[in-house]
This record gives sequence, C-alpha cells and structure tokens, in this order.
Amino acid sequence: MELTGRHFDRIPRTNLRIPAREFARLWLTAERRADAMEAAGEPEDSYLRGVCSTCEWLAGVIIRVHGVNGPTSVFVPSPVTGIPNKAYEELIADETRAAEQVVADSPPGKPGFVDGVFATLNWAWRRSGVPPIEVDTAQAG
Repeated sequence: MELTGRHFDRIPRTNLRIPAREFARLWLTAERRADAMEAAGEPEDSYLRGVCSTCEWLAGVIIRVHGVNGPTSVFVPSPVTGIPNKAYEELIADETRAAEQVVADSPPGKPGFVDGVFATLNWAWRRSGVPPIEVDTAQAG
C-alpha cells in the first residue's frame, strides 16, 4: 500500500493517543518493510502483518470487496474480532482488550499476528510501551 498525504490527512485523530505524525511514520515503515519482504520473495511476517492491519484499521482505510451484488466499499475490519466497522473509541478499547486476552492466553514463542496487533494498540491507543517496530525517522519522513 502506498501511503500519501491524503491518507495521513484522513487518519481520525480520536483513534490515536499519540501524535498522528508518529503513527503515520510507523505505518509507512511497516508497509514499506512488508512490501520489501514480499518483493524479495520472503515469507510473510505475521507480527508485521498484525502491525500493518492494525494501522489500516485505526486509520479508517476503505477497501473494495466483490460480493454477490458486485463490488462495494467497506472499512477494513478490526484485526482481532473482525468487526466490519470503522474504528472508533469504544471499539478500539474493546479490540485492545480482546488482543490482550488472546496474547495472554497464547503459549510463549515467536510473536505472531495478534502480538503485532496488541503491541500496536498498546502503543497507539494506550500510549504504553514503545512502537511495535523500529522506525528509522530519517527514511520514514
């Protein structure tokens, strides 16, 4: 996904408890990293996919889906519960708790999709911890 100023301007500020520019830098870095891995033929990193999916949901990305009545535009669903609704404060809080529960109930091991989701929500929504991936601010601007 190529992020533009148009995407940045549309990020609902009420969905974040960190500066929108920090969020946009992280999102851009995550998408670029995922694109580079795909271009190199590397297997998908499920943790990184969780970060990307969460950023897309928090930002209110709209996608085109093809259903029985033809193509339609819908919001990216929430990453853990799959609720096909635009992110808003109460839903973000519920999604964060759901991700936290899944992570808590998971056996230890290599971080996966939900770990990426929770790390992103914990940082962007709860304003706790560090960004879920390292962001090189010199390249992400």
